[in-house]
Amino acid sequence: MVGNKEITFLELQPKYPIHIGEVKICTYIADFRYMDTNGKTHVEDVKGRETAMFRLKKKLVEAVYEGTKIEIVK
Repeated sequence: MVGNKEITFLELQPKYPIHIGEVKICTYIADFRYMDTNGKTHVEDVKGRETAMFRLKKKLVEAVYEGTKIEIVK
């Protein structure tokens, strides 16, 4: 979470398709993606509780999309 700073390139529900080889496994849809004033991209997901499916997809996205870290907002 950035706090009270400006953000740019706000995207709602960006999609992250997960493929292993030629096989599509699933698609993760985050709630928000944006860039802070330092040029760092943030991916946020708002959760009341974390399901097993969410935890699995989070691990897959962070493994497949190098440098991507999903931030959980409660």
